[in-house]
Amino acid sequence: MSETANDDSDIEIDIFVGNNTLLDPEIYDMWLAGQDAAEGTTMLINGSLKDFDMDYNMLLSDVLDHYRTFQMLERLLHYPKRLAEQWIFQISESVQRMLIERYYEFEDSVIREFLGKKLSARNRKDLDDVSEKAGVQVKSCRRQFDNVKRVYKIVEECSGDLVESIQATFMLSENLARKYAAIMYLTSNRFETSKRKLQYLSFDDFLYCANWMMINWGCPKPDCSFEETPLEMDREFLQDLRELKQILDRESFDDLKSFVLSSMKKKLSDKAYSDLESNFKSCTRSFVNIAAGLNHSKEVRDLFIDIVEKFIEPFRQNRLSDKDLRCFLETFTSAAPHIRLLKSDPHLMDIWDRYMSTMCRFILKMYHT
Repeated sequence: MSETANDDSDIEIDIFVGNNTLLDPEIYDMWLAGQDAAEGTTMLINGSLKDFDMDYNMLLSDVLDHYRTFQMLERLLHYPKRLAEQWIFQISESVQRMLIERYYEFEDSVIREFLGKKLSARNRKDLDDVSEKAGVQVKSCRRQFDNVKRVYKIVEECSGDLVESIQATFMLSENLARKYAAIMYLTSNRFETSKRKLQYLSFDDFLYCANWMMINWGCPKPDCSFEETPLEMDREFLQDLRELKQILDRESFDDLKSFVLSSMKKKLSDKAYSDLESNFKSCTRSFVNIAAGLNHSKEVRDLFIDIVEKFIEPFRQNRLSDKDLRCFLETFTSAAPHIRLLKSDPHLMDIWDRYMSTMCRFILKMYHT
């Protein structure tokens, strides 16, 4: 607005009034990382503002002001829809999306450390160790832990699509919501991920496996017989898996072995073929026994350990190449039409394919040479 003074100088004063909240994304990232204001100010002066003659105290004051704003916004970020509904801070939709997305983003190395563990107060207190291992500030580790716990509380009784529910509730991108869905799945089923033998596996390895389990081993029907949630495996499928034990009967096993070995004969070196032939029975038994055991929660929890012990370690010991392993697994899976038992039972053949195609993906992903 403008106002003209009624004196001889006839001075005109222009006044602008606005209440838009200005937020610096770089300072926001520093706050999310758990850096204190003084440290953040030094980083700015030595980094993005190094070509400017900035007064340290003035910049520190600005950083502190941003930090105070972020702290006030944090309670709204816990329930993102409230951010759009409140009127205290005038923030554009694009900035709101940025604030929410970055607040719920996480470090893979941090999530890897408490993947599959109880989201308990006790484990929250142990985040000093996570911070040290991951090289991330404790404050940031705590935020990431609390975010996972908050999302889990919302979706643990979810009946609809897991990714869509997370997106709708927390206003996240599909990519980030999909990652959270996998974390929720691994957490809910308490998969063992921390044993020494599993330390070589990355967060991405577990993420990949969890996504395929949800796709192929969840109940595909809207009216599941056992009313499973999206965090559970299809119980009817798990019960059907026990029928695969018939593969170990002499006739079915001979059908399987004959097809696979004859198909692989010219595709492998003599050494690789000899190893495959001598280990074929134990390998087949492992596939069948793991399938039959998935009906029990403890066997589900130990799935990744079983894969490492029964498949990864023996294949490594035999120095099987990635290419040869892929060829063997694809041939083993495609053997179903050549096994008389499965050929005469289309439903059981579908169960075999649903199980084996997924297990093969796990093994190939986890086989780090």
